[in-house]
Amino acid sequence: MTLTLSLPSLPCISPTPRRFSFQPRSVQLSIDSPGSFSPSERQTGVVVIGAGLAGLAAATRLHSENIPFLVLEASDAVGGRVRTDPVAGFLLDRGFQIFITAYPEAKRLLDYQALDLQKFYAGARVYYGGGFHTVADPVRHFWDSIQTLTNPIGTVLDKLLIGLARLRVLSRSDEEILAADEVPTIDFLRKFGFSESVIGRFFRPFFGGVFFDRELETTSRLFDFIFKCLALGDNTLPAKGISAIPEQLASKLPTGSVLLNSKVVSVDRSGSGTVRLQNGDTIKSELGVVVAVEEPEVAKLLGLKPAEKKPARSTVCLYFSADRNQIPVREPVLFLNGSGKGIVNNMFFATNALVSVSLIGLYEAVSDADLTAQVVGELSDWFGESIVGSWEHLRTYRVGYAQPNQSPPTNLVKDPRIGSGIYVCGDHVTSATFDGALVSGGRAVEALLRDRVKSPN
Repeated sequence: MTLTLSLPSLPCISPTPRRFSFQPRSVQLSIDSPGSFSPSERQTGVVVIGAGLAGLAAATRLHSENIPFLVLEASDAVGGRVRTDPVAGFLLDRGFQIFITAYPEAKRLLDYQALDLQKFYAGARVYYGGGFHTVADPVRHFWDSIQTLTNPIGTVLDKLLIGLARLRVLSRSDEEILAADEVPTIDFLRKFGFSESVIGRFFRPFFGGVFFDRELETTSRLFDFIFKCLALGDNTLPAKGISAIPEQLASKLPTGSVLLNSKVVSVDRSGSGTVRLQNGDTIKSELGVVVAVEEPEVAKLLGLKPAEKKPARSTVCLYFSADRNQIPVREPVLFLNGSGKGIVNNMFFATNALVSVSLIGLYEAVSDADLTAQVVGELSDWFGESIVGSWEHLRTYRVGYAQPNQSPPTNLVKDPRIGSGIYVCGDHVTSATFDGALVSGGRAVEALLRDRVKSPN
């Protein structure tokens, strides 16, 4: 087989409401089932294990190089952790997720217009002291931010420091940020001069919700990267749910190149490029294997001794339907729990009468029914019992592995090579973000291509 490889050079509400409108999906994907194989087709150029964002990004790069490949996905759809379910006429993302439009790799790979991204208000409404207080982006909502200078969500100095922190990250490249000296985010915030009031009432619920880490132990590198992306872009969700992102990537791949319900159970580490499926089938790759699964699964697939790892970040997301006329706001704005009490971390209302509520941690000792009752009771204090009492619970998602734990020390530019002809990608290899997953897929293929140039045979 001859391949030609080309390598590149290395919160006051918005005065103009933007409304979410989640609609049922109809998506064409280039997928197939394992049964479509014939015996003569049991080999390919590259095998990609996993059809999450990292695996699909790797496949996208391989396709751009005209290298044959197969993506093997264990579940019944693409996306990995980035999935959406239709429930009772609503589209429910599996865990609350936000897509930031300034992600650099995402801008390169995705068609934002086709995703029909719905913007959140650039700020938040913080529940504190029995009421709601606005935190607004001073660039996008200058007058809103002026009006909130004296509210209790931090001091005037804190709000000036947020502006300085914005200038600080905007003056640095992404590469500099992800390789900079690091400390836990909480230590960085204190050293920068932020008061405990703004840390507890804003930074803990906001970035704690981003990192699924209320203690803010996550590396300051990731904080700076996210802070920069928030300064440059918008918080959004696709109108058809978060799974529209992986579905768009998959739809651009060759027909039959993504095989669903195809669980890989082992990868030969001897360099043969052979992977074994749960049904007993084997597939041989001529160029290499890209392992694009969650970090705990990598060791299992490769038969390695699991390394001592920090506990993964986890979350619970509850969805409710509500009477459209009883939703207290019409604009897409994130509500944060700045009270320091209760289990709710953040929540928002979609204008199609969907309520999304997020908790940090799994609450394994609490049943779904008890958790739902506790959330309803807590939010009744926020919005009133007459409003929240009428909500109907739709579904609870418990996500045990929502993100890898990226508290210091971290290496956000790991080498994707983990064996002869074996490459790994995922947000555990780079930054625990949508963009990190996409970047890691491309980097894994870059490493494979370079290795093939060095050893073409």
